[in-house]
Amino acid sequence: MKKILLLAGLLLTVATASAQATLDKGALQLNAKLGFSGWGVPITVGADYGIADDITVGGELSFRSYSTTYFNHSIFGVFANGNYHFNRLFELPSQVGVYAGLSLGYFVASSSSDYVGTSYSQPGCNLQTGARYFFNNKFGVNAEVVLGAIGLTGGEFKAGITYKL
Repeated sequence: MKKILLLAGLLLTVATASAQATLDKGALQLNAKLGFSGWGVPITVGADYGIADDITVGGELSFRSYSTTYFNHSIFGVFANGNYHFNRLFELPSQVGVYAGLSLGYFVASSSSDYVGTSYSQPGCNLQTGARYFFNNKFGVNAEVVLGAIGLTGGEFKAGITYKL
């Protein structure tokens, strides 16, 4: 039993030691997240593409819904984002990544009642900061805090998984 635990620990250490959180120029990663916000539970999918050392651009699709006594809302969002990654600047371990950036996009919301503003849409602008931890060269987990500067989000916390292609 001790040998099995030792071997499992060694394999996990080797897998973790080879993980890299930085996204190289020309590389692509996919993200899926679930979160908490004042406008329901956001469910998002997105992608990031490395355009330069420490800089990524990407996109994200989001859906959330919430209900009160008087109405039910559904909100769909489409965003483009840009992030700066602080890995080199902060000399972080290779499996850890920390970033911050800006997202610009559009929301479409609808309500299932006679509530004023039954259906509407508006642009959105968000500031985000987040972190990733990679278990190996392909798979990691992520967490992100978003502050909605313009639009419906207000603020939210999201966490999920990341997969590098």
